Order: sequence, then structure tokens, then C-alpha cells
Amino acid sequence: MHLMTPPYRADQVGSLLRPAALAAARRQWKQGALEAGKLKEIEDRAILEAVRRQEAIGLQAVTDGEFRRDWWHLDFLSQLDGVTTKENPGPKFGGTEEQPPIATVTGKVGCSGPIMTEHFAYLKQVAKAMPKFTIPSPSMLHLRGGRNAISIEAYPELDAFWDDVAAAYRKAIAHLAAAGCTYLQLDDTAFAYLCDPKIRETCRRNGDDPAALPQRYADTINAALAEKPAGMTITLHTCRGNFKSAWVAEGGYDPVAKAMFSANVDGFFMEFDSARAGTFEPLKALPKGKKVVLGLVTTKVGEIEDKAVLKRRIAEAAKFVPLEDLCLSPQCGFSSTHHGNALSQDDQWRKLELIVETAREVWGN
Repeated sequence: MHLMTPPYRADQVGSLLRPAALAAARRQWKQGALEAGKLKEIEDRAILEAVRRQEAIGLQAVTDGEFRRDWWHLDFLSQLDGVTTKENPGPKFGGTEEQPPIATVTGKVGCSGPIMTEHFAYLKQVAKAMPKFTIPSPSMLHLRGGRNAISIEAYPELDAFWDDVAAAYRKAIAHLAAAGCTYLQLDDTAFAYLCDPKIRETCRRNGDDPAALPQRYADTINAALAEKPAGMTITLHTCRGNFKSAWVAEGGYDPVAKAMFSANVDGFFMEFDSARAGTFEPLKALPKGKKVVLGLVTTKVGEIEDKAVLKRRIAEAAKFVPLEDLCLSPQCGFSSTHHGNALSQDDQWRKLELIVETAREVWGN
């Protein structure tokens, strides 16, 4: 039951805990105490080691751990034309004082040059397994700040904004494809956030209609993928927020499943690591032939899951989606931001090993 094309039976979301030496080097570089060339050498070495470790565990897709980024989304979004970042007015991550900034649209959105293609090129150069790259989904330009964070001068009407966002993404994806990327994941907290009544209320305050947003987001993803390069697998990952082990949203997928599953991607990475995610029932809306990667292993705490429980939950999900269309992964990255989640490197690697072992036992080699 080994899958030749992604998503794989044992897969991963993307980010990895930053090694201490890398974190220290990035701090020095920010303070002006380390030159960019030297930082790049340290990043390159850390990425090479992380890639070899992922391959040794048996993962078929490897990432650069997002080691060159501070934030899973902002490093990419802020390189689009017309986008800046500013302090976050809400909704807040619980249990942590520091809050990630939010992307704000101050002018016409565009993509005038390649974004992060050199990050991908290095990963491709060192990887023996399938190099997987992650970028934030187009929805991430809107969700946190909504209409209020999009310049009324640049975009009196939001339809034009969504058209420009999709066009910018078509360019960015084409640049990555030209660099040789054949496995791309769009990271999207929007769908899962909109399962939460609190977030829907914030949307209304932001000047948006939360009932209309899931389909708008899916339509924009589809427009962004309208010229999807042949031979490129694109997946969508959704979760309820991940920042230093904190989260923002709770609630099952029922309100958004239909819209989310209309996104023209090859597979869906879905968070199911806690009761916050609800039941597997919404999976019955999955279109035939699409894959769901069950995010059953949490990246928020170090405690290692029980393999028997994982197998039982996969069997439960298989009541709604054929087993051959299911895969297994962590529910999110281990370090969506440079801070990392509250678990150790050792915990992280053990969890990835557990995913590979469980997948082998459930689906065979």
C-alpha cells in the first residue's frame, strides 16, 4: 500500500523545532552581530542534518523544517507586493503574552518576483526523498484582519482583491514549479478557525460575513491553482492555530467541510489530535479520489501517543473514507514559528518515527 505520489501514508506538515545553534545564530544575525552569509551556512548545515534525519526515519517527503523563516506564513506573505505586517489586535492565542503579527494589505497585491525559490532549491539539492515545500494559503491574507486590514483605497471592492491574490499565487506557484517543486502544501488555518463561533463573531466585527467566507476561500484557492503545473501535487493543511503550543479556535469541521472539500487540491491534512477538532463525521463529504491525512499525533505536547489508539482512530475514520484514501501525520508543524512548541527535539523525532511505524503496520510497506 506504498504510495508513489504524495501525500504519503506517513507524512508530515512541515516545520521542525529549530536546533539551538540555529536559533542562536538567527538571534545574533537580527542584532547585527552575524553576517547574512554566515547565517546561511549555519542554516544550510542545520537543514542538511534535519533532512538526513527525516530520511533515516523513513519519511518519503522531507522538508527544510522552515528553518529560514521566523513565521510559517508572514515570511512569505510579506514578500508579496502590497503586503506589510502589523501588531495583532485579536483574536488572541491563549496562554501566551506574545502574539504573532498579522499581514495587512496596504496596496495592490502582486508577485513581482520569485518568493522562497532559493529555499526550495537548496532543499531539492540535498534531499534524496521527495522535497516538500510549504507556503501559506491565499486565505491567510484575509482571515486575521479581514476587510478592516485591507486598504479601502487599493480595494474598494473585495472581488478585485481576491482576483489579485489568486493571480499573485499563480505566479508564485509557477516560480516554485520552475525551481523543480512537485510537492507543495498550502497551510490554511482559515477553514478550521471558522468552525469556532468566537472567530465567526470576530469576522463580523472585521466587516465580513463568516457564512460566506469558507466558499470564498475555496474559490480563491481554486483560482490560484487554475494553472496548476502538470506533475505537481498540492495539498491543503488546516488547523486551529499553533503558536508556542497555544491555539486559537475550537469546534468540529461540520460548518466548513463542504466548502473546504471543494478546494481543487489532491489531499487535505486535517487536525484531529484533540476533542477540539470534533468527530470524523464531516469526512463523509470528501469527494472520491481525494486523500485525507489524519493529523492524529499532536505537536503541542511531548507525551507520545499510544499506537493502538492511533490504529483505532484510523479505523474510525475509515468508516467515512476508504482506508486506501487515508494517511497519517502530525496535526501541525512542530515549530510554526521560530519559538517552537513545548516539546523536545527527542519528542519530535519519536513522534515522526511513531507515524512511520504506525503507517507501515496499518497499510503495509
